[in-house]
Amino acid sequence: MWQAEHYRRVVRASGWYDLIVTAAFATPWSFMALHGFLSTLSQALNLPGELPPFEATHMLMANLLGSIVCVWAVLRIRDPQLQFGRYDAVGRLLFAAWQGYALMHGATTLLVGFLVVELAWAVMQLWPVAGCGSRLGGDRVRSARKGVID
Repeated sequence: MWQAEHYRRVVRASGWYDLIVTAAFATPWSFMALHGFLSTLSQALNLPGELPPFEATHMLMANLLGSIVCVWAVLRIRDPQLQFGRYDAVGRLLFAAWQGYALMHGATTLLVGFLVVELAWAVMQLWPVAGCGSRLGGDRVRSARKGVID
């Protein structure tokens, strides 16, 4: 069981990880550079699977993903609440599911590394936190329901 302050550090660190890993997805120019790098890396390592060229709609989806994940990451960096960590863990499990699906359908095996990291962050953010009971946000959520502002 973790102490609340340790858990807040985990939530903040996961936000930094997301910001660093996802920032290149936020603009078409940075994503094109990242896509080129990943394609070259995949070929150099002779990995199975492919990283297909991106059309305008694919680019839009990548940029939307990058933009919203960066905003979500900054929120967790600035205010690493227990409830944000729990919601982030659920999002990571969803991301891991879709990465697994992509791998089963021929995506580059470069995704395996990202899949493992997603699952690791999910486990850490789902870990029990001392003093918070089984409720999602612990005392903060209970106080908010009673109208108490801390």
